[in-house]
Amino acid sequence: MHHFRYVGQNLRCESVDLAEVARLYGTPTYVYSAATMADNYTRLARAVGGLDAQICFAMKANSSLAVLRHFARLGAAFDLVSGGEIRRVLAAGADVRRSVFAGVGKTEAEMRLALEQGIFAFHVESEPELARLNHVAGQLGVKAPVAIRVNPDVDAHTHAKITTGKSDNKFGVPLAQAAAAYAAAAKHPHLAVKGVQIHIGSQLTSAAPFVEAVTKVVPFVAQLKADYGISYFSIGGGIGIVYQDALASGQPAWWDAQPADRRPLTPEAYGAALVPLLQPLGLKILLEPGRFLVGNAGVLLTRVEHLKRGAGKNFLIVDAAMNDLIRPAMYDSHHEIVPLHRDTTRRALTADVVGPICESGDCFAHDRLLQEVGEGEYLALMSAGAYGSAMAGRYNTRALPAEVLVHGGAFELIHARESFEQMIANEKIPAFLQ
Repeated sequence: MHHFRYVGQNLRCESVDLAEVARLYGTPTYVYSAATMADNYTRLARAVGGLDAQICFAMKANSSLAVLRHFARLGAAFDLVSGGEIRRVLAAGADVRRSVFAGVGKTEAEMRLALEQGIFAFHVESEPELARLNHVAGQLGVKAPVAIRVNPDVDAHTHAKITTGKSDNKFGVPLAQAAAAYAAAAKHPHLAVKGVQIHIGSQLTSAAPFVEAVTKVVPFVAQLKADYGISYFSIGGGIGIVYQDALASGQPAWWDAQPADRRPLTPEAYGAALVPLLQPLGLKILLEPGRFLVGNAGVLLTRVEHLKRGAGKNFLIVDAAMNDLIRPAMYDSHHEIVPLHRDTTRRALTADVVGPICESGDCFAHDRLLQEVGEGEYLALMSAGAYGSAMAGRYNTRALPAEVLVHGGAFELIHARESFEQMIANEKIPAFLQ
């Protein structure tokens, strides 16, 4: 699943000792494995090899320029949701012309930018958006390629905040209204109907919701092909990853009390379930994975500040915080937490792992069973490559974390830790306060 493992007593990413990274660049620092990203991409591409498939990395999961360049060199296009993401792909030296532009609130300026850069298609969320896009394309004297996002009303059985395919979600056009939306699109002189799109949610651990959604929408897609000559069907992303991988090999006996490893949906099972449903369409199939490609490819390194022993509760205070990794505070998400130096002779410690921010929600884990660790030692929060650095902020005037990319036995800083001067560079004190 990933290239993070203990070699002897030390946790490594590929062939790099992570403690060496922490000592050199400090903490909190994200570390990514290039090999894991490449393996994930290759496995998915092979799993859908029976299709004319195009993988568009959903870069909202991780928008670091080096990560984007890495996926571009592997052959990926991109799933974009803002003008800033379009500019990031360009800055990474990648091609926008094979990429798609999604999102429920595209501005006219963002539409104009995407058209000027030759976007492969817009994934349109509503009829008002069709009208706006037609207007912008008309101003530029071009036709905008479009696919309408269809909401199939399928329960992805995932977290409420990351489900997107139910009728009460804000995304897409209901399947019952989709035919009318396509008829409206076809009447706009500056739009070209190219495809159809669905996306039902994130962190799916079973193929069943994908199969249900595709089965439900395929007859409509076939009708669109007959009526409008569409060329592609985008089935979105959503393949889940392991968040409870304990790196258990060689752990002391007490490690068995950790939550059981929850095996994810594999790309092979995903492909085996969906390829037979999609092949008869004879269309290009777009996939838009994000978390699957990068989630297990990254960790967040953090330093132990001290252990605070309370009345019936221990608090392990670390230098990473919710501004660095907000998923546990926002989604109650589980991230495995492991020491960079493993010592099986140490006692077990049960503690809340918390950051220094003045919020009770600044907590990475409650009552987590760990190896006893002390001030100055390092921990890794596993499976942090997706929605980690991309969602980081500056709350409590804390600098954005550093990022490092590992390739074999080499590692390089790809995003330097933000300085205080950089944090306040765009602020000013008005004249009346001088």
